[in-house]
Amino acid sequence: MVVKPIVAGVSIVLAATAALAVQLPSGDVLARVDHLVYATPDLELGIQAIEKLTGVRASAGGQHPGLGTRNALIALGSSTYLEIIGPDPEQPKPDGPRRFGIDELKAPRLLTWVAKGTGLAPFVDRARASGVRLGDVIAGSRKRPDGVVLSWRYTDPNVILEERLVPYFIDWGTSPHPATTAAPGLSLSALRAEHPEPERMTRILKQLGLNLPVRRGERPSLIATIDSPKGRLELRSN
Repeated sequence: MVVKPIVAGVSIVLAATAALAVQLPSGDVLARVDHLVYATPDLELGIQAIEKLTGVRASAGGQHPGLGTRNALIALGSSTYLEIIGPDPEQPKPDGPRRFGIDELKAPRLLTWVAKGTGLAPFVDRARASGVRLGDVIAGSRKRPDGVVLSWRYTDPNVILEERLVPYFIDWGTSPHPATTAAPGLSLSALRAEHPEPERMTRILKQLGLNLPVRRGERPSLIATIDSPKGRLELRSN
């Protein structure tokens, strides 16, 4: 495999199909991915960064009332998407810091991932009993540009575990999944992680029912392999 760096946290991957086949993990973890969080200090900056890398421009998502953020989306599959999230200039600055450390960001970057879930309250209780202290289950909502209100329940994103290699969990309930109306054009081919203690990180993830491949690395990092009109690329969180 040949990897050609282009900007910090991003690489373009060029390889023969046969070589790629041994690098990509099983589809297990991909079926659990609800969305990837790509955070940015300015939403338009983040949209342009992804468009430059992939050739796909994200569609408007909506505002997060009271949180001071809004997003734009690109589908990565039928029920998976890339969320580009940044400050919302139409909302007043919230009393506290915006989620995902957006106020401290200097440039757009892949930040974390969110896994599909149901029955979140008992799931969180079981995780805590096994030693993984996920955040409390809270409610969220936003209005799409067409006026449809989406609502969901998810584990509190203010709780950070293992530098966000442990995902948040979300249940969309009866709301239509955002991937169905997000801009098309990308697909998620693989998701993996690097960590200085890969065995320990793997154990934590497996306690949550997640088979995310973890390799040894100098620092925790989430790596998403994405196919786009401009070719295959990797987004890295660190």
